Amino acid sequence: MTSTVDREDWASGPISSGSEDPLVDIGRRLLKEIGEDPDRDGLRTTPERFARWWREFIEYDPGTISTLFETTTSDQMVTVSDIEVWSLCEHHLLPFRCSITISYRPTGSLLGLSKFARIAHRHAHRLQVQERLVSDIAQDVSAITGSPDVAVVARGEHLCMTMRGIKTSANMTSTSYLGAFGVDATLRAELLAITRP
Repeated sequence: MTSTVDREDWASGPISSGSEDPLVDIGRRLLKEIGEDPDRDGLRTTPERFARWWREFIEYDPGTISTLFETTTSDQMVTVSDIEVWSLCEHHLLPFRCSITISYRPTGSLLGLSKFARIAHRHAHRLQVQERLVSDIAQDVSAITGSPDVAVVARGEHLCMTMRGIKTSANMTSTSYLGAFGVDATLRAELLAITRP
């Protein structure tokens, strides 16, 4: 019978016998499958580090994401750009890096500046595809701020293309436009002019 893993045992230090995270065993088996000896110097603690990394990634806590401040302005576009996040491609379990721009038109309240990055990281810390990542971020910003007008632009390099298959680096751009950003070409052009590398 397999015992339940005590998360505190494996999350904060060396893993003791009897409370081993199942990911440690997966890490050992992975090393064996690729022809390595998990008991050799340099690899003895790799399965534990592998397990802790996966737990750190999937159990990421972004903290508070909904701090709002009052604003007296209207019809102003607020844009936060160059938010860098790392995620994992759900098709190959390989990393991808995105530079994200988030823009919205406040309707009575402003979202705290750090919250944009927290929202982006919240959605990046799961198995993802870039198209869903931008959509998830846009929906969150809209729900938290109450603004129907939100745009998210992401430019990313995917190691599943750079390290395998064609083995060529390239940048992929994906967008999510809500509200006025979806219908107002001038507003979109203003955003893209601001964020153009």
